Amino acid sequence: MQNEFGGIWTETKIEILEKYASAYLYIMNNQNFHLTYFDGFAGSGEIKIGNVKDFKVIEGAAQKVVGIAIPRSFDIYYFVEKDEEKKLLLELALKIKRPTNNVFVVAEDCNDVLKRLASYLRENSFRKALVFLDPFGMNLDWTSIELLKGLGVDLWILSPTGVGANRLLKRDLNISEAWWQRLEKFFGVNREIIKTSIYDEEVVTDLFGPRKVITKSTKANDKLFEIYSKKLMTVFELVSEPYIIVNSNNSLMYHFFCASNNASAIKIANDLVRIHNKKKT
Repeated sequence: MQNEFGGIWTETKIEILEKYASAYLYIMNNQNFHLTYFDGFAGSGEIKIGNVKDFKVIEGAAQKVVGIAIPRSFDIYYFVEKDEEKKLLLELALKIKRPTNNVFVVAEDCNDVLKRLASYLRENSFRKALVFLDPFGMNLDWTSIELLKGLGVDLWILSPTGVGANRLLKRDLNISEAWWQRLEKFFGVNREIIKTSIYDEEVVTDLFGPRKVITKSTKANDKLFEIYSKKLMTVFELVSEPYIIVNSNNSLMYHFFCASNNASAIKIANDLVRIHNKKKT
């Protein structure tokens, strides 16, 4: 059983993360920090790219990162995968890839485990972490991200701007209460901020008198990313440019980007993102 995401962008996302993790370890090599790598939605360890008739299987981010050994490794690797079957497959794959006792895999909700990570890092300022969050849908709460404020964390996050959030925002604003609550929990802002950013309302008069017309912005994806990145900057000092992920129809699906309190980290992230964004043009 593998994760089936499909698309060359999956490989690119993993490549960006792997190169960043390698640069991170080079920078930290001569510093006296205890380093944790944390993946909150780790999957089964392998990813099938393509379709049923034509596909290939690649290593996921977890295997790529644990495979980095030069100039040093992370002191602890912590992987969260809520699905028990995927968790067991990942555990087996990582034991083969890195047969050591510093790799941990748990079948829990990422939101719960992030609380423990934050407490762990807060106990000692010499503890630093590289955190990767690639949530399924919008199963990541803003309150979990908020816990990382003031800690030694570099965060890479895949925001489901197009495939998740924008799809919930119906053109006619006929959005269920459950969907509004999900959007608010993910973005950490109230629905009025989302409404005023994404929609325009005006009163027009026709043969039958005045009526309200609602128009959804054609740049809703960009506006959603702006909302989220600004919110992240209440937790982290800096946010990188995003790697923009589109599907075969050139419709925006995700923004993949880094948040950190370190300017050097953001420079590295921006360099990696720009290279791959240029490849698509």
